[in-house]
Amino acid sequence: MMRIKNYKLPKAFAITCLVICVNIIGGHAQVLPGLQKNFTAWQKANLKEKIYVHTNKNFYLTGEIIWFKIYNTDGSTNKLLDLGKVVYVELLDNNHNAVMQAKIRMNGGVGNGSLFIPFSLSNGNYQLRAYTNWMKNFDADYFFEKQLVIVNPVKISAVQSQSIAASYDVQFFPEGGHLVKGLESKLAFKVTAADGKGPDCSGMVIDDKNDTIARFKSLKFGIGSFKFTPLKETGYKAVIKIGSNSIIKELPEISETGYVIQTTDHNESWDVAVKCSDSKPGTDVYIIVHSHSTIKLAEHIGLVNGAANVSIDKTKLADGVNYITLFDNHERPLCERVIFKRPVNKLVINAGVDQTLYNTRKKVSLTVAARNEDNKNIAANLSVSVFRADSLQKDDASHIAGYLWLCADLKGHIDSPDYYLENNNDESNLALDNLMLSQGWTQFNWTKILTGETPHFTFLPEFTGPLISGNMVDKLTNSPAKNISAYLTVAGISHQLYVTKSDSAGRLLFNTKDFYGLNEIVVQTNWQQDSTCHIDITSPFSEQYSQTALLAFNVSPAMKNGIINNSLNMQVQNIFTEKQLKQFYEPIADSTLFYGKPSYTYKLDDYTRFPTVEEVIHEYIRLVSITRDNGKRGLQLIHNKAILPGEPLVMLDGRPIFDIDKAFLIDPLKVKKLEVITNDYLYGPVVFNGILSFTTYTGSSTNIELDPRSVVLDYDGLQLERKFYSPVYDSEQQINSSIPDFRSALYWNPDVNISLNGQSTLTFYTGDKPGRYIGIIEGIATNGSPGTEHFYFEVKK
Repeated sequence: MMRIKNYKLPKAFAITCLVICVNIIGGHAQVLPGLQKNFTAWQKANLKEKIYVHTNKNFYLTGEIIWFKIYNTDGSTNKLLDLGKVVYVELLDNNHNAVMQAKIRMNGGVGNGSLFIPFSLSNGNYQLRAYTNWMKNFDADYFFEKQLVIVNPVKISAVQSQSIAASYDVQFFPEGGHLVKGLESKLAFKVTAADGKGPDCSGMVIDDKNDTIARFKSLKFGIGSFKFTPLKETGYKAVIKIGSNSIIKELPEISETGYVIQTTDHNESWDVAVKCSDSKPGTDVYIIVHSHSTIKLAEHIGLVNGAANVSIDKTKLADGVNYITLFDNHERPLCERVIFKRPVNKLVINAGVDQTLYNTRKKVSLTVAARNEDNKNIAANLSVSVFRADSLQKDDASHIAGYLWLCADLKGHIDSPDYYLENNNDESNLALDNLMLSQGWTQFNWTKILTGETPHFTFLPEFTGPLISGNMVDKLTNSPAKNISAYLTVAGISHQLYVTKSDSAGRLLFNTKDFYGLNEIVVQTNWQQDSTCHIDITSPFSEQYSQTALLAFNVSPAMKNGIINNSLNMQVQNIFTEKQLKQFYEPIADSTLFYGKPSYTYKLDDYTRFPTVEEVIHEYIRLVSITRDNGKRGLQLIHNKAILPGEPLVMLDGRPIFDIDKAFLIDPLKVKKLEVITNDYLYGPVVFNGILSFTTYTGSSTNIELDPRSVVLDYDGLQLERKFYSPVYDSEQQINSSIPDFRSALYWNPDVNISLNGQSTLTFYTGDKPGRYIGIIEGIATNGSPGTEHFYFEVKK
């Protein structure tokens, strides 16, 4: 029986709905009902995002540009997810120092950007990582990560290949999580070398008398498994042979009593064997199988002589990673096993160029088609990269399908994830199951679910643009300043004002929109009411890091000539195309101020110019009166023939001026227009008794001194999208141009949309450099199926 319910997301969300499915097999609708209820409640609040980044290549020189496309998907379906509008991208060195950072605008679940690699950057392996603000609520191990190699040709002569010591990390993983005395278990192992690779290895298990109990051998990437029955609780060791090296490792702890599970793949189903060291009758256990926020199976199992078997029909499982958890009758988790179901839906990308051999400066016509597993047309969102393949630049062993189906769901580094999906035979199936076995107990936290704990989230999705956060402290008491209004202005011609109120912990959160490029921001309180507050703006980039270590950086002597040649090509290209490499698209942004259409607009050039603001208001500004109280001037607005109580908000280029005397110091000769709102205006947590908004010609507000308590700083908004330079040679004059074309990255298109007709034709031109070129296409179909395709061609002079 299938029950489907719609649940509202937490108040922090403005999403329509999230569907959570509970699939009860065999009529056991009341199997662990409390656990199922808590699971459903927990999962509906824990929306999972998966980020994938397609870079145009993986090996770069300083002075080159990293081009990338971001895919943000729903973790349950892999479909593009239009939730947050910002993705944070960082390039980290080996010490987790960010050498480059960017905020990328997302639209419809996709976005793209670029990073210019400074010439000062040192040689090394760097980690490109990407995440959303919402993902910061969860483990950093689930941020997107990719290793890039960056070489500084100026410093390459001083680089020596790092000799990697023959050290190995060896881990053992009992199936289900435990070894139990007297019960047979499958024991997985994983060996990782210092360079991050899994070497071929073999070994044996010996007891305290040095008798051989079991032998084992790795299958792929240093991972394997074998069966083992411990007859006592201590004394077992593994001796692992890796080439000429031997390693001795203690086996995991062995329990005197407990449960084990063994799973067997029977093509159409999984057989789960449950064994207990206590064979007394009447022992009941329960199996829950879940995947992608959905309980797929819930079974009550009665053990007979301490054993039972359950068959799980694969058609009941979700594609990808599934979790089997064994519980006792007190809802305590006993064992866990990760299994994998090969995806049924596929995105098949067919790509081909019109020739396999081209001369220099010739047009290349690329046809791209998208099909599903039944060879029917399907709509898809793709990105295309074409670059010269040489001794430095090679294709990666990890692409979008391997990442979304495996890396995004499993912790730690996975060597060659594409292998597991591109091959479907006995060896690859066994290797895939060994990979699942080597996960041990996963990230799933049953403790919080069983207690019915309500999830708490610190970081919210960014629905409109970057959230700028800060903290406010009362300087007199050094305690959080709560319930205080704060005002943030983004300076510039299209200035914007954002208002928020501090919470009980003094935290501030400004929800910005269409905030692009490096801008000066001004953050302040109304100092006439809150003069003792101090504000700090916090960085939006995460300070949490995964446990994944970068591989050692090595440059072989054979690579140095290639680096020198590529460096010369890059330098020539940058000199002759410097202007083209610095061109950006104008962002589509709404420049309307927060109050929308004003009651009145006065373009001061249309009126007689007066030297003071007071005269301007007296002479032709309607419904605004100047008051005097004990010699102090003030302003009041008239609405529906009644005077609004209190003073209006006065702004100069979007920056509030709380001292009305300073408003009268504005130089009207520098003011382009004045907009007036004559009614009360509710904006977020505050109400303004009308608004007077002065806009200068320059937008710089330079003639009014800021309050010294204001926070003024340069702040990066969303990255401006750089134009990819791809010259056209469709005339004799262009073909015969003396300007050299030494591009190694011939083509980059992050926005290829294949409609339901299933095909698109793209064109670009070869440059002056002969050689073999590789094209890589990656993307996601509308049904959430990821796919990758390669194509090749040669260029000759």
